[in-house]
Amino acid sequence: MPDLGPHSAFILGAYAAVALVLSALCLWIGVEARRVREELRALEAQGIRRRSARRGDGK
Repeated sequence: MPDLGPHSAFILGAYAAVALVLSALCLWIGVEARRVREELRALEAQGIRRRSARRGDGK
């Protein structure tokens, strides 16, 4: 491992904090995507369709 000098604890701590935050964001995005997908499935099961699925409405 390279010599990080007297501030090695701070540097490694900063890297660890960034890794933790990025991991949490990735997890949050995955959970939110699953929630939205389920919500869309429920709406489509009720007969509510996406605007992008409509044909010939002139818009």
